[in-house]
Parts: sequence; structure tokens; C-alpha cells
Amino acid sequence: MNKKAPRVQGSRSKLRDYFTENVGVVLDSNTLREIAGTSEWARRVRELRNEEGMNIVTHNDRSTLKPGEYMLVNLKPVPSFERGISKETRAFVLDRNGFTCQMCGAAAGEPNPFDANRKTRLHIGHIIDKSMGGSDDPGNLRAICSVCNEGASNLTLNRPQAIKLLAQIRRAPSSDQLDVLNWLIQKFPLQAKTLTEDK
Repeated sequence: MNKKAPRVQGSRSKLRDYFTENVGVVLDSNTLREIAGTSEWARRVRELRNEEGMNIVTHNDRSTLKPGEYMLVNLKPVPSFERGISKETRAFVLDRNGFTCQMCGAAAGEPNPFDANRKTRLHIGHIIDKSMGGSDDPGNLRAICSVCNEGASNLTLNRPQAIKLLAQIRRAPSSDQLDVLNWLIQKFPLQAKTLTEDK
């Protein structure tokens, strides 16, 4: 008689369950790391948000949250991005790029030029991010090492000044202006309440 070993719950599943049990509760990164049981917990949270559409917010979305704090606003899903890169497309892009990082030139399996203790591990990255309308077409994909990929996700352009932002918002259609207003009210709920009460 063959007995199946009990199925071990993955870190993404553990985090999903924990968030859904704590809707509207501010959770800190140490708790989430402990629940996930992995150093890759933040990636799993991004997957829940970006791929499964869980409405998880951070300090980037709400001024009331501090860095390292997360909250599942509600159980209503938001638009998500599925991973649509097939293994054939992945193999094509890696081969086309010579199995080297297209940012730093490191080859797969070699010591990473920025961290000799790590071997170069290649990922497939989007040139134009999916959130900005980029596709999974091979022309929009490139091989990128994990170190450069971490840097690319943290790379930001110069912050726009208020006058430039306001000029762009004024030129935008009313529906986009309302989207911006809605986002600002969600990001700054206390300030929005104070401003509307003063009027």
C-alpha cells in the first residue's frame, strides 16, 4: 500500500491564506517573512498582487503605511498580469542573447561581476514593463541577471516636479483625471478628508 506524503503548502499559498484571513489589517515584513518561510517572500507578495490581482497596498499606495507595511484592502480582485512567457520563448530569448545578461554582460553560471559569491542566474525581463503596456513578444524581452534585474526594478527616473505633473494632468482626458483623483484620495485619505471639510 502506497501512502502519499502530505502535500506541503508553498510560500505563496501560505501568504495568500494569511492575507485573506487579515483583510484590512496592516502586516509588517517580518511577519510575512515568517509566514512564508522563505527569503523570497517579497517576490511571492508581488506575484499575489500582479498575477493573482490581490489588492495588496504598500507605502507607495497609501501615505498611512510605512515602508515594510502591507495591507490587503479587500477581497475584490484588481486587474492582474499573467505570466505568459512560454518555455520556447524563454529558450529563444536566452539563445538570441547568447546566454548573457544584456545589461552587464555576465554569462549564465559564471561568478557575478558585482557579487563574486553568487553565480550569474539569468531571468527573462521586459524591455517595456507589462504595467506600461509592454508585451511578452520576444522583441520586448531580454536576458537579464538577477543582480541587474533587482537594480532594474529599483531604477527610477528623476522625480517630476509638481508643475510638470499638473500640466500633464490638465491635458489628460476627464476619465484619466478622475483616476488620478481617486488614486490620490486613496493614497492620502486623511488629507483628502481635511481638504474637503475645509471647503
